Amino acid sequence: QVELVESGGGLVQAGGSTRLACAASQRTSGSFGLGWYRQAPGKEREFVAAISRLGINTYYADSVKGRFTVSKVNANNTVYLQMNSLKPEDAAVYYCAAGSSGPSVQAGNVVYWGRGTQVTVSS
Repeated sequence: QVELVESGGGLVQAGGSTRLACAASQRTSGSFGLGWYRQAPGKEREFVAAISRLGINTYYADSVKGRFTVSKVNANNTVYLQMNSLKPEDAAVYYCAAGSSGPSVQAGNVVYWGRGTQVTVSS
């Protein structure tokens, strides 16, 4: 139903910032909650952030709260993850995710996944 394509990522210095974007194949019109997961080598995939169907409410993992910001623009066709004050432990493959609501995405009830984009943080 929905294709999610991530862009951005790459190498960034610890303490620096970068921004990820995820473009949906169709306008959601508030049909899906969107968010981000990440997976580091040898680790389980973990929730990072999510945003509600209308882009009003946001949800964050404690590990990124205050440093990362999730937002939606372009009539909710694109979701962004602004990543500030990056730490080496933030290095991972970041995946865009869609579900029935923002809380559903946070809870792991993901229906659609992007292919992922690598974020590397140098110390």
